[in-house]
Amino acid sequence: MHNIGLYILSFFFTAAGIYHFVKPKFYLYMMPPYIPNHKLMVWLSGVMEVICGIGLLFSATQSLSAWGIIAMLIIFFTVHIFMLTSDKFHKFPKALLWGRIPLQFAFIYWAYLYV
Repeated sequence: MHNIGLYILSFFFTAAGIYHFVKPKFYLYMMPPYIPNHKLMVWLSGVMEVICGIGLLFSATQSLSAWGIIAMLIIFFTVHIFMLTSDKFHKFPKALLWGRIPLQFAFIYWAYLYV
């Protein structure tokens, strides 16, 4: 079961990272105005998600990749808080926006299993 969880987490982050390049506007829309150079940040976060997602699969890089995912998830809280507090996202159900916060903690815990 431990390996299945690892493969799912790896797939999730690798796919999410690839999606940054397939649909960058989706991520650009969520960027808080106080974060500089939105295009670069979307690109960098996509690259890092792919690298860390794949890195989970190799014992030599698994721990570092898990820590990288944890760091990204902590940084991504800024986006979730922005989406929760900005009127820009009034069309999104508040329950969905609030639900992303505990989900973020669950992902952090999940990644920590592979440190």
